[in-house]
Amino acid sequence: MARRSAREAAMSLLYQRNYIQDYDLNALGDMVEEWDLDDKDIPYIDDILTGSLRHINEIDDLIRSNAKGWKFERISKVDLSILRLALYEILYRDDIPESVSINEAVELAKKYGSEKTGSFVNGILGTVVRSQENSSDT
Repeated sequence: MARRSAREAAMSLLYQRNYIQDYDLNALGDMVEEWDLDDKDIPYIDDILTGSLRHINEIDDLIRSNAKGWKFERISKVDLSILRLALYEILYRDDIPESVSINEAVELAKKYGSEKTGSFVNGILGTVVRSQENSSDT
């Protein structure tokens, strides 16, 4: 359950970054106690934050190209934060199965997003994974 809490904390900080262009690491310290995080969760959260920022252009391009019928600017900041987290895990974290990243993203979407966010997030992530599988087959 700790990894789920760590994902929530990472998503929350990614969401925060949409508005202030930085992370409040003091907020992370507060989250450790509030969300029952432990010391091993901090490197995971830090990796998600720094890695998704390092690869934000590639991740956002994938979101743009797979969000059929949606303008990128119109995607809610919560949905965008969840997608960025999950896509970073899928693309750059070999220790996390794609199915786990998708499942956890859908659960975050159901908890923090609108009524249709779970389907939206699942659709984009599923499309990205399928296109990666198809491109690796050729």
